[in-house]
Amino acid sequence: MESAIPHSQTPYVMVTKPIGAICNLDCEYCFYLSKQELYPGKRGSDFRMSDAVLGEYIRQYMSKPGREVTFVWQGGEPTLLGLDFFRKVVRMQKQFNTEGKIVNNSLQTNAIKLDDQWARFLKKHRFLVGVSLDGPGYLHNKYRVYKSGKGTFEGVMRGIGFLRKHNVEYNILCSVNRLNADHAIDIYEFFKKQSGTNFWQFIPIVEPLNSSNSKVTDYSVLAEQYGKFLVNIFNHWAHYDIGKISVQIFDVVFNHFMGLPPGLCLFDETCGKAPALEYNGDFYSCDHYVDTEHLQGNIMDQSMQELVDSDPQWLFGQYKETALPDYCQQCSVKALCNGGCPKNRFISTVDGTAGLNYLCEGYKLFFTHVTPYMQYLSQQYRLGTPFETIMQYFRKVNTDGT
Repeated sequence: MESAIPHSQTPYVMVTKPIGAICNLDCEYCFYLSKQELYPGKRGSDFRMSDAVLGEYIRQYMSKPGREVTFVWQGGEPTLLGLDFFRKVVRMQKQFNTEGKIVNNSLQTNAIKLDDQWARFLKKHRFLVGVSLDGPGYLHNKYRVYKSGKGTFEGVMRGIGFLRKHNVEYNILCSVNRLNADHAIDIYEFFKKQSGTNFWQFIPIVEPLNSSNSKVTDYSVLAEQYGKFLVNIFNHWAHYDIGKISVQIFDVVFNHFMGLPPGLCLFDETCGKAPALEYNGDFYSCDHYVDTEHLQGNIMDQSMQELVDSDPQWLFGQYKETALPDYCQQCSVKALCNGGCPKNRFISTVDGTAGLNYLCEGYKLFFTHVTPYMQYLSQQYRLGTPFETIMQYFRKVNTDGT
């Protein structure tokens, strides 16, 4: 039957969980560890993508429209699968690349198991590696711990050392929580001096206590706190590091003022184009919606493109825009924020309307603060003004926040 909704060949990037939620760490704020409960009776060793599922996934993914295809490998902790698994990945990608497409791979890891052998492989096959690091040791070790409860900072930095040694391209993903959000400049200076990379992401930790109220866990960042954290990071960047350091959310704002798409689903008008694939081929609407309600099918029974183009998935993506409260529609930073991620829309507006993003106060604080800077930066960029000249201007007109 033909779909009643006109959509087909939707572009998408699959977030793949080849080991499900299995991990060698026990980070207190991890939202994915509990996803093991979706597969009762399965043990840790059972959560491993089979050759049949892997081959079908790669075959289908390689055939999606476009000259370039990007594989995103996450977990849990994907390095627990071992190097032989990823050697197999590369072989299958070559086998099914019948159209000569450009193939990219990204791997999100805690870096604990990385060594010379891993780093040589990642470099040879041009993997982009994302490393989870929450700042210097006294901040990182609060929540990112081994099963024993011991902090993982030394292990992460050792893994980063192997990436640096072999010139592997990598970036830092920093989870912003209730503790480290008050130490923005310490984190900034630490990353600048010791992380070995100038590509950073700052992801807010927001975890409701339950689905029936708007309270969050003790480790969740507060809304205004997150906004102030981003402002402090931005001020330092605007004064000293434009063109030297890339911060994902700053790139999003810059893209807006350059007339480009945000490049990040959080701030797109709609979503649904970054579905999640579990180890057994189960297809979920999104990485943050891996639950029975958002299980759309299995790729062994139906193609990924059909699942992405399906009415339920399309409606899931459109809901981000259609469910946005009038309060948000009238907001001065709506064009930048677009309501943020739907998973965080669990508080109410001042008039009692449901569906406001928990981080609204922080987003409004940040986006309002950076708008005049980014307007000027984008104007001067078009004129070819050197970044150093722009930063000198920012330092001259605004001396606070340094």
